[in-house]
Amino acid sequence: MAAEESSVSGVSGRYATALFELARDEKSVDAVKADLDKFDAMLADSADLKRLVRSPVFSADVQLKALAAVLDKAGVTGIAANFLKVLTTNRRLFAVDDVSRAFRALVAKFRGEATADVTVAEQLNDRNLDALKTALKSVTGKDVALNVKVDPSIIGGLVVKLGSRMVDSSLRTKLNSIKHAMKEAG
Repeated sequence: MAAEESSVSGVSGRYATALFELARDEKSVDAVKADLDKFDAMLADSADLKRLVRSPVFSADVQLKALAAVLDKAGVTGIAANFLKVLTTNRRLFAVDDVSRAFRALVAKFRGEATADVTVAEQLNDRNLDALKTALKSVTGKDVALNVKVDPSIIGGLVVKLGSRMVDSSLRTKLNSIKHAMKEAG
């Protein structure tokens, strides 16, 4: 059902679709999304956790024991915790980023939202995030869920990708175009 409607594919898409359908059937989509978001934030903040998740050196048993401890400490329980353990047992924990992204896309589609990938030079405050969501809603006519990535190399401005449309107002891009224009003029 959801697999036919969605734009997710591959191994990550299949796992995300299975998780979404289970969460939807159990009426716990919001709880699962919140737990996955919490795990994603922990993953972004911890080099040790990234190493545990991505390294093929660790056996599934070692990964499972460590992951169980991390999830218990973080309070990630229920469907999301069991799902992350299944990923680990099946040696697919390395794909958790892609699975989470695909799951968020399925949730957004389920809610009638659009999803935008936004790259910023530094973390936006809540007021700026709300303003961005409002601006994107006025363009799309839908509520917009944001996947925000911080990349200091863009110097300033932001890059927004909404479906197949992309707006790049980063300072790095502007400087590169000026540099290119100066090379052609010289």
